[in-house]
Amino acid sequence: MVWNTLFYCACIIFHILANNDHLTMDKSQRITIDFYIRQNWHKLQRMYNQKSQNYDISISVGYILLMITKEGIPSTQLGPKMGMEPTSLSRTLKTMEEDGLIRREMDKKDKRKVLIFLTPLGVDKRRIARDVVLDFDDRLVSSIPKNKLKVYFEVMQKVDEFIESELENMEKQA
Repeated sequence: MVWNTLFYCACIIFHILANNDHLTMDKSQRITIDFYIRQNWHKLQRMYNQKSQNYDISISVGYILLMITKEGIPSTQLGPKMGMEPTSLSRTLKTMEEDGLIRREMDKKDKRKVLIFLTPLGVDKRRIARDVVLDFDDRLVSSIPKNKLKVYFEVMQKVDEFIESELENMEKQA
């Protein structure tokens, strides 16, 4: 799901880079790459929230459903993958459990871990979330020429690497 979101945002980045518009602007007028990423991320969230309401789930619940595998997943791994704060994640997981979408089980190998699994209803809702995401992704991909998609993925890889490097440098300085 994150890559689908990044894909959409990177299309905008590619347009900016391809036209070099951002380079000719005065710094006070320049629209930054992160502006387009944030703007399109918010549009995507709004779109997915509207679509998910048809299925009685939120975008957060849809993302969590897509992250849970048949083998289960520790809740401690969900937060970092989703960029959710622990308190928000705990509250969302509690609601999902109450709604019958997930169940929690102690890990058989490591009794300190609690794994999260999908219930049959959770599997059904996961299938819906996956179909919604893939349908949007298919339609978006088919609207962009293959050569531009290749460049998009190259640009997004560079953006990802650059951000990782920035985060590492910040951690070293802290």
